[in-house]
Amino acid sequence: MTGTRKDGPPRIAGLLLAAGGGRRLGGRPKALLEHRGRPLVEHAVAALRAGGCVRVHVVLGAAAQAVRERAALPPGCVLVDNSDWEQGMGSSLRAGLESLADTGTDAALVALVDQPGIGPAAMARVAAAYRLRGSLAAASYEGRRGHPVLLGADRWAAVAESASGDRGARAYLRAHEPEITLVECGEVAEPYDIDTPGDLRRLM
Repeated sequence: MTGTRKDGPPRIAGLLLAAGGGRRLGGRPKALLEHRGRPLVEHAVAALRAGGCVRVHVVLGAAAQAVRERAALPPGCVLVDNSDWEQGMGSSLRAGLESLADTGTDAALVALVDQPGIGPAAMARVAAAYRLRGSLAAASYEGRRGHPVLLGADRWAAVAESASGDRGARAYLRAHEPEITLVECGEVAEPYDIDTPGDLRRLM
């Protein structure tokens, strides 16, 4: 059914893509890179929860067992194993959206584990853009679209169908650009990625 929930606030789940193997980082799984003494996966989950997502699904791939053993994740986290993680982000997005099916969730707030500069304020702003189960919104940084991205449940099937390789939802978002509500977050977040050895200097 399309529309806002009539029995309470919308149920927005966090969907954290944390399966990357860090190929350009010498094979160091991104979820376990340390920032301020804690793995990146812990920071990202905390940001999603503080931004309003009570339920957070975390898609694991590279070193999944090590993440389970080393990361202190709070109750309300659902760990999703993506055996196809080496195929790219698209496979993780599909696995994550599939894990949210039949959970009564109205929308997924999608975040990437390797963006520690995006915290609770940006998560909350984009989550607040929810209007209908077909909502489509994204953080904007000086007019440039980035993460997190809000995907209303009515869009999940089409997003999953278009997700392949390392593109994630990029193809779908490009095709539906006029429908995206952009939420400026440039003054509350920094959208850098941890992709190369040079990026590691951003981790303290």
